[in-house]
Order: sequence, then structure tokens, then C-alpha cells
Amino acid sequence: MAEVRLRGMTWDHARGFDPMVATSVAYAARYPGVTISWEKRSLQAFADRPIGEMAQGYDLMVIDHPHVGEVARAGHLVDFNTVGRNAEVAAIAAGTVGASHPSYAFDGGQWGLAIDAATPVACYRPDLLDAAPARWDQVLELARAGRVGFALIPINALMTFFGMARNRGYAIAEDPERLIAQEEGAETLEILCEIVSLIDPRCLTLDPIGIYEWMGRSVEAPAYSPFGYGYTNYSRDGYCRFPLVFANAPGVGGNGPRGTVLGGTGIAISAACAAPEVAVDYALWIAGADCQKGLYFESGGQPGHAAAWEDEACNAACRDFMKNTRVTLETAWVRPRYDGYMAFQDRGGDIVHACLRGDVGVRETLDRLDAAYRESRG
Repeated sequence: MAEVRLRGMTWDHARGFDPMVATSVAYAARYPGVTISWEKRSLQAFADRPIGEMAQGYDLMVIDHPHVGEVARAGHLVDFNTVGRNAEVAAIAAGTVGASHPSYAFDGGQWGLAIDAATPVACYRPDLLDAAPARWDQVLELARAGRVGFALIPINALMTFFGMARNRGYAIAEDPERLIAQEEGAETLEILCEIVSLIDPRCLTLDPIGIYEWMGRSVEAPAYSPFGYGYTNYSRDGYCRFPLVFANAPGVGGNGPRGTVLGGTGIAISAACAAPEVAVDYALWIAGADCQKGLYFESGGQPGHAAAWEDEACNAACRDFMKNTRVTLETAWVRPRYDGYMAFQDRGGDIVHACLRGDVGVRETLDRLDAAYRESRG
């Protein structure tokens, strides 16, 4: 094979970076002459940078699925439905957990392959709590005792607002003129404002990694978090002082964990890639069952393939993270992905966060959300 050099961009965490490096090294060993180098940037910078801009400088990108609406129209990425590897793409689709694979499908194209699966789930310190509560009223009891914390920086505040609303079956972004019905939105915000009044204010400054670092490394820390995008890293031996146990998210009443907002990441290829066949081959391999339950997981990744989620060795290595949270993932909600949604998400997080800080009332918050939503729809 002629010498091929590909550049990739991912996000700055062991879960996002380490498996990309490990799989690239292994792929290069199989195919001498191929070099895939990975760069990383902070989670927020990673989420904020336009895909079109990244596609000009990188051959491979780890992306979030809400971007696919903007990239489908602009043609920045390779459509995996057109690469002539239909059987392999179909096998990956059949092995997806929840809506991870179809979340990268838009306007008839498959703009990424799910390599990582996540949704907000619960976690707890087993040295401080025997089990995770299944109902929101039980969460409130723990919060009143000062034992609850969870990530509520703007983006997570918005995702929690969406997830709580979807848990109750409320429609979001289905009407182009209104994000959510006023009474349903008000009820959801009031639920969140109540628990914010019971938890440490620092939660409003922390993302899920910040919460898990606090819980996993500090003696004085919350015993429980009801919502946070899960990280198997924090449930693996040796990663932090107090390994965490992850569990299904709580539901309001008897609703169960349904409605949390699907996250995770996918591998995408720039339409400007100089060696697309090599990039496609690498992407299909790392998204496939064998790599996902093997090298990808072993090197710190959080797989998107059911082969890993059902694997006994994988689960044993992370305190049954995948067995314990799969119901939440399978019932997760896929965010809007229309061209313009990402701009709304950025603004919407700040709007909800201001409400949770107590700076803006519930009704004004809903009006601001509707205005930002309508603007994003053009």
C-alpha cells in the first residue's frame, strides 16, 4: 500500500482520545504505510466548532449527531451509504444500541457510524449509598439530606430540561412555532428549580466529568447523581479513588428512565479526504463488533455496539455499567437535528441556566426559549 497519512480530530478525554490512538496504532500495524494521527480539543470547543470548518483540515472526525442536519445539506462529509460496503454498514446498524446508529442518518444519508453510546444516567458511590433510586420523589429525599449532585452547566441544564419533559411524554420541537407547551414547560422547570435549591450551587458550574471527578476522587462528595452522560472510565478499577456504579436514570412517578437525551459520538469522514477508501475501512473496523468489544473498549472507549454492551468481560471491567444502564439508553430521545438546531442549543442552554440560577422567572424563560427556537427554524 502506498504511504497514506490521515489526520483526525476528537475530544479531550480518555474516553474520546485513547481508543482513537490505540485503534490507529493497531490499524497501522496491519497496513504498513498508513499513519492516522489524532488531535484533541476540549469537550466544549469540540462541540462548538462547525463541522464544515473541521472537514477542511481533518480527514476523520469524531462528531455529535445533532450536527448532521447542517452537514447533510452542505456536503462536508462522506455518506456511508455510498461507499460500496453495504453489508458492513448494515451489520453495524443491526448491532446498534438504542438510536445510536440512526441518529447519524439524515436526508437519506448515513453521515457517521456510532462508535460511542451515551445518555444521561444515574450513578452513585457504593460506599455511601446501597442502590440508586428509581423514582424522582426518592431523589428529592436524598437531595433534602444533602446527598445529591449533578451536572448543570448550560448545555446539561438544557438536556436535563428536555429529558425531564420527555420522561413525562411532553412534545418538544414538534411545532415549528413553539418549543414546548407553556404549562408542560413550566411544570418541568419548576421540578428542576426545586432540586437546584437543594443541591450544592457548584453543580451549576460542572459538566458530567466535573461531577464524576468530584464523586470519584473526593472523600466529601455527593452520594448520588440522577442525570449525567455516563462514563465507563469512572467505574473501572484504578481510574479514580472511589469507583462509581452507574444505574438507570430515575423517572417521575412510574415512568421509568425513558426520555433522556441521546448523546454519544460517531466517526465521520471529510468529503475532502485524500484517501477515502482507507478512511472508510478504518471507520468500519472501529465501529464493528469485534473492535468495539475488544480493543476499543479495552483502551478506554465506551462502545456503541451491542456486542460490547452484552459482553460479560466488558461489563465485569466496569461494574456492569452497560447492563445497568441499557434500559435508559434504549429509551433515550433523539434531539432535533434540523439545520439551525445547534445555534438554538447554544442559546437554549444559557436561557435555562439563567432560570435555574434564579435570575429569570419560569414564564419569561419559556418565552425566551420559544423566541430562540423560532429564530433557529428560520
